Amino acid sequence: MNKKKIPEFRDEDEEREFWATHDSTEYIDWKRSRRVVLPDLKPSLKTISLRLPEAMLEELKLLAHKKDVPYQSLMKTFLSDRIREELTTH
Repeated sequence: MNKKKIPEFRDEDEEREFWATHDSTEYIDWKRSRRVVLPDLKPSLKTISLRLPEAMLEELKLLAHKKDVPYQSLMKTFLSDRIREELTTH
């Protein structure tokens, strides 16, 4: 089956919009695809503002200190674990 040619995009926003409105199977033969590992690729990060009760933040910092990790890293670990748990049980 002949696939359509993927157009040239001016920027990532234009490409993102294109793929949000088009079926990739018309352009890519996924049966011929291979899984690749990109070990140096860093995940995109987004800074957020999160309001927590002061007592909760102090408890989080105490736990982090006991584990000898930064409290923000511990919070990300807790969130990641809970998200994985929710996704697998629901």
